[in-house]
Amino acid sequence: MWKRISLRARLFLILAALLAVTLAGGFVMMWYTYQMDALFEGLIDRDVAALQAAEGLENALMNQKGFVSYYFLDGDPEWLKKLGEYRQAFKVRLKEVRELTSAPSDKKTVDEIESEYVEYIRNKDQVIAFYKAGERKAGANLHKKVRKHFFKILELCEAYKVIHKDRINLASVNSHTQAKRLRFIAGSAMWTAIFLGALLAIVLVTQILNPLRTLALDGDGTGGAVTSGDEVKAVSHRVQSLMEDVDQTKVQLEQSQAHLLQSEKLALVGKLAAGVAHSIRNPLTSVKMRLFSMGRTLDLSETQKEDFDVISEEIRHVDNIVQNFLEFSRPPKLKMQKVNPSDVVDMALQLLRHRLESYSADVRLVRRQQLPEIWADPEQLKEVLVNLLVNACEAMGGGGQIVISEKEGVVQPLGRVVVIQVRDSGPGVAEAIQEKLFEPFFSTKEEGSGLGLSIAERIVEEHGGWLNLTSREGKGATFTITLPCKEEQNWVRS
Repeated sequence: MWKRISLRARLFLILAALLAVTLAGGFVMMWYTYQMDALFEGLIDRDVAALQAAEGLENALMNQKGFVSYYFLDGDPEWLKKLGEYRQAFKVRLKEVRELTSAPSDKKTVDEIESEYVEYIRNKDQVIAFYKAGERKAGANLHKKVRKHFFKILELCEAYKVIHKDRINLASVNSHTQAKRLRFIAGSAMWTAIFLGALLAIVLVTQILNPLRTLALDGDGTGGAVTSGDEVKAVSHRVQSLMEDVDQTKVQLEQSQAHLLQSEKLALVGKLAAGVAHSIRNPLTSVKMRLFSMGRTLDLSETQKEDFDVISEEIRHVDNIVQNFLEFSRPPKLKMQKVNPSDVVDMALQLLRHRLESYSADVRLVRRQQLPEIWADPEQLKEVLVNLLVNACEAMGGGGQIVISEKEGVVQPLGRVVVIQVRDSGPGVAEAIQEKLFEPFFSTKEEGSGLGLSIAERIVEEHGGWLNLTSREGKGATFTITLPCKEEQNWVRS
């Protein structure tokens, strides 16, 4: 049965048993303390107090014994005065005893004491009256009877004291019994905890530590042996090293697959671009020139002029596609120079002024001050901005707002950087396709070549920077260009 239980379950069972034993011991101790509190509280509040009151009652009675005899001998009324004081003290003590009495048998004894004391006082007062009247013989005879009541009261007081002494002794016996029971429970709990602790130690040593030691003694991940106290640490290092190796291998494999796919695409695009360049671009240029000449010489109607404009626009679109293919397959070499990125932004806006107006786009430039100069290719950087602005206009369709923000800061590991953000109020980009958006030939437009953003990302990366997209569907899109502020001698093409 024990072997069928998993190691995890065994450890939890033993720990649960240890916890249960510990909690049970704690609860028993708490219960015992409450029991002892209740026991001693009852003992002190009732029985001890009642015993003390009974002793006080007995003392008050004893002090009344000789005063009448003294009065009989010398006739001094001062003895009768002291007798009255002790009678009052007896009444007070009797009242205390009655207040502390709850059991019916105790109340019966107290009632008997009070009854005997009343009779004792009545006869005692009669003796005093005989003495005062000079009837000494009658007083002496009655005095003998009074002594019987006196000793009867003493017996009752002693019986009352014995009752409470017995209760105190019984409480002491109960306390000893509970203490023995608690010692037995505590001893059993201790031995149970020792057994469970030993069982847990055996499980840990035989089923966890020894296998770990065997595994650790084979090496610590670097081929060296380990000391007997470093097994867990060595195994942890080995597992961590294996996980890191797996992660690195996975990343390298994914990168290799991506590079292989990219290389295949580039090879295909190179062949395709070369064919397009030789087969299409030359005749396309001739068509564009002829259309330009015809547009200046022909007298066209409104319908014909509209068709002529559509043909010209479509030819221009084809030319842009061919140009994108050529740039992707044979990217031009960067012509680095010191340039102000703010000037490049202004040039891109000036170049696209009419196109932005045709889309009715509201363009707002947020610029606190001119950005610092950086080493860059202004034409290539301008192409990136033009691409992003055109994409924003096409995404919004018509109207909408484009916000261009410029700022500078520090970003690790690039250090000091300039940041240009292009934010539009279009429909945004679904999260599922954001990572694919920069891949070659991926496009969300029916007539797009899928190369614009790929070329823009490549240009920014060749400048040693980043091109990032932040977007939420229905909330527009923000493209962020981050470029390092590098000195000429420190610039290295990515």
